Amino acid sequence: MPQRYFLQLSYKGTNYHGWQIQPNAVSVQEVMEDALSKILREKIAVVGAGRTDTGVHASFFILHFDTQNSIPENLDIVYKLNSFLPSDIAVQKVWPVDEEAHARFSALSRTYHYFISTEKNPFATETSHKYLKPLDVDKMNQAALRLFNYTDFTSFSRLHTDVKTNNCKIMHAEWTKNGEQLKFTIKADRFLRNMVRAIVGTLLEVGKSKLSIEQFCEIIEKQDRGAAGASAPAQGLFLVDIEYPKKLMSEC
Repeated sequence: MPQRYFLQLSYKGTNYHGWQIQPNAVSVQEVMEDALSKILREKIAVVGAGRTDTGVHASFFILHFDTQNSIPENLDIVYKLNSFLPSDIAVQKVWPVDEEAHARFSALSRTYHYFISTEKNPFATETSHKYLKPLDVDKMNQAALRLFNYTDFTSFSRLHTDVKTNNCKIMHAEWTKNGEQLKFTIKADRFLRNMVRAIVGTLLEVGKSKLSIEQFCEIIEKQDRGAAGASAPAQGLFLVDIEYPKKLMSEC
């Protein structure tokens, strides 16, 4: 009888072409499937909570996988995986769940952080977007508040995706400043492909005073990706939390 497991991991996305398996490039999914298959000695396919793009990071990520046989109690699977995996991927927990549990479809919300360095920092080049010119953060926050007034975010979605709807419910959106670092936090029930980076890129135009708050709203209402700003660079984006029903997480 197959057994389903949830696995919690984190990864630095700099060296990967995103989460999803690619035909001619290394992905996090490919590395995880290879490691699990070798350690468990059976072909393992994993399903992730979502798809992060090339260069995007995750400090919290969930995948699920099925095994034909339960993982032996005497096998320290977390230790084995971390010994096998490269230094930029780490596993925190593995636990059994019901067969209906799904890493992607059981999720209730996701939270992302986007980091901007406002001073040159050689230690943040792969984990934040460097922007050294002045930004009106108060105005960016005023524009971010307007996101709560909308549900259709076509203007911030990658074109030609296979989703049935571009509607999302945003629960939190805020810029905060800590020294030389700006952080944008955004939480929603779901996100479209490239949505966070497109929102950040457009909010930066507001912060540069190239867009007014009213123009920011007009961009959303146009439901046209071409109207929005360029996507912010990938290296500043982190998936930091995924909320699930308490029962799924309490089993770990």
